[in-house]
Amino acid sequence: MKKILAIVLTVAMVLSLASFASAEGFSGEIKVWVAENVVDFTNEQVEAFKVANPEYADMTVKVEPVGEGDAANKVITDVESAADIYGFAQDQLGRLVKAGAIEEVEPENAKVVEAENDAGSVGAVKMGDVMYAYPMTSDNGYFLYYDKSVVTDPTDLDKVLADCEAAGKSFYFQINSGWYQVAFFFAYGCELTYDTDSDGNYVKLNTNYNSDKGVTALKAMIEAAKSPAFQNGSSLSTATNVAAIVDGVWDAGAAKDLFGDNYAATKLPAYKGVQLSGFGGFKMLGIKPQTDEAKLAACDALAAYLTSGDVQLARYKAVFWGPSNLAAQQDPAVQEDVALAALGAQLAYTIPQGQYPNGYWTAAEGLGDDILADKLDDADDAALLEVLNTFVANCEAAMAQ
Repeated sequence: MKKILAIVLTVAMVLSLASFASAEGFSGEIKVWVAENVVDFTNEQVEAFKVANPEYADMTVKVEPVGEGDAANKVITDVESAADIYGFAQDQLGRLVKAGAIEEVEPENAKVVEAENDAGSVGAVKMGDVMYAYPMTSDNGYFLYYDKSVVTDPTDLDKVLADCEAAGKSFYFQINSGWYQVAFFFAYGCELTYDTDSDGNYVKLNTNYNSDKGVTALKAMIEAAKSPAFQNGSSLSTATNVAAIVDGVWDAGAAKDLFGDNYAATKLPAYKGVQLSGFGGFKMLGIKPQTDEAKLAACDALAAYLTSGDVQLARYKAVFWGPSNLAAQQDPAVQEDVALAALGAQLAYTIPQGQYPNGYWTAAEGLGDDILADKLDDADDAALLEVLNTFVANCEAAMAQ
């Protein structure tokens, strides 16, 4: 009888402690890294989270400005001092998983993510079948901004270049970037992707760049870059005398300010009758490994809240980040957004960006630099194929880096 009573009391104590822990939540500190332009917004949402979840009312949340392009490197370099929750772009997920610098998403939250976000963003937060992050946006792609008083036909790159030349204006495209460069290669039927395992290791390179298709794409880039209007770049903050630029939604405000009443945006143009392609990308929130289960639960709860449909829509209205949440995407304000509409049209011709090792980006930059330096202008098809053979060999070697 005493033994039975002891068991009953033990179970009661466990249930009581579980209830107490749930009621108490977490009252320590959580550090969050987000892009600088959403720091204020995130602080506001943290306060709303506390109101909605009083068990976390005493929790301290410190929001710091670290952009999606820098966060992963900082986390991997020093996990201990890194933020507990951090925003990053999907191309960094493999590195974070391989470094053991990110937690798996809590299973119940993973079900909600699957149900409420678009398929591209759900696929982007997974390695194999394991979900590692919370989708925050579905807007990390590129398209064409243009001045409609200069560009008369944005659907054809030859005509865009001709209009810019005639007006003494510039067309910007970042040809020495592995992110933008694929717009040409993918358009001409090329592939370059990597397979990874659930631990983030690169296990296979899939590519046909070193082929007739690759040579055709490379020749198209070389020819486009010869235009007097062509300028290498992808940011309106550094562009001058611009009438058209391949850029993303993050520069929508700058494009509106620059072009004024002549502001316009659309999918990328075709070149020689071939529709330019590219990557589609996503921003997400990850959680670094935690030893305190109560803190981990708090991080999961906060990350889920900050990526919920209502908050995604509010974030769009505050800073114009395009939602991955299906319901938020249907909001009239999102539907009527010129830049997001252009991105949406372009995404039909893109592939979701997977995981790429650092060596790929280095190889792509080098290839673009050679185009910009006119080193490939006089190369015949055989020579260009050899250039692409070397490029593919470098991409293959990058898997072991």
